Amino acid sequence: MTDPRRPIPIYTTAGDYEAFLAYPIVYNLSGEAIGFVTPEREVYSVHGEYVGWLTNDPRILRKRTYDYAKPKQAFPSGFPRKLVAPPSAPLPPMMAELSFDTIDVLDEYPELLPTADAGEFRDDMD
Repeated sequence: MTDPRRPIPIYTTAGDYEAFLAYPIVYNLSGEAIGFVTPEREVYSVHGEYVGWLTNDPRILRKRTYDYAKPKQAFPSGFPRKLVAPPSAPLPPMMAELSFDTIDVLDEYPELLPTADAGEFRDDMD
């Protein structure tokens, strides 16, 4: 296991650096929290909606279709919602091809990982 304090770059299948993980929080390149990872490597948005799973590459993937049976998860407490993003990332590893039933979330559906103040799953204002 790597040092949990050291940010891990998250890439797209094309090899673009799009996010980073400061375990257990996933941040965008602006340093805003966009999700979190469970110990089982499942990825949830900051609003608690299931997004997919974190691979060893590392990429965030999901099945093209699934049954939506995953319950919402609470954002972990005690972690910052904003961090300074690393200015660069190492070159990405060679990415394996994806089967038709699997998609790259950051490549095809980045809107599934909005910031806390955006997204269709945020709480309504009173």
